[in-house]
Amino acid sequence: MLDFFISPAMAQDAGGAGGGMAQIIMLVGFVLIFYFLLWRPQAKRAKQHRELVGGLSKGDEVVIGGGLVGRITKVSDEFITLEVSDNTEVNVQKSAVANVLPKGTIKSI
Repeated sequence: MLDFFISPAMAQDAGGAGGGMAQIIMLVGFVLIFYFLLWRPQAKRAKQHRELVGGLSKGDEVVIGGGLVGRITKVSDEFITLEVSDNTEVNVQKSAVANVLPKGTIKSI
């Protein structure tokens, strides 16, 4: 009795191999978008930070992630010692360094 008001649904024939190829192309497109928008820029920033941390030397003026500014007085494998004011030194992990400042920046602050 309900068939009078609602027509029964009929399945369509399979589209063939064209549907599978479209899915593969879409998957490849998503991978390329992910690579160029997310993975590649992040890897580039990580490489720049590794180079920055690897090039730290005594006398450099740096800013660490928390905003602390100081001059490097000692460099070891994992840590640096920052002089943040006269006779005040702080040990910090190298990876915490956010930026190297130009010479003389601390005196101008």
